[in-house]
Amino acid sequence: MNLFANIPNELPEELFETLVQTEDVQIERIVSRGHTSPDEGWHNQDRNEFVLLLKGAARLEFEDGRLVSLGPGDWLEIPAHVKHKVIWTEEEVGTVWLGIHYRRNR
Repeated sequence: MNLFANIPNELPEELFETLVQTEDVQIERIVSRGHTSPDEGWHNQDRNEFVLLLKGAARLEFEDGRLVSLGPGDWLEIPAHVKHKVIWTEEEVGTVWLGIHYRRNR
């Protein structure tokens, strides 16, 4: 298996592919080509997310006004219920992410 294989040339919508899923963890490949979050809302996830940008570039905005730019190799941990959205992704080369959604043990 290769995270850069089988990426469609045309992506009318952002591509989300679950690679591994258990009760506590979901690992997914996300492919964006100029895609952004919908204008009408924020992501507000029930689980923590560790996101690693593998290829391309992206910018995220958080509800508190913080902006984060990511390039290849950059990663970010987003705690559960921290509202955020993707405001830009590189279109020409495409942006490939690895997202790991998990519950933190207490």
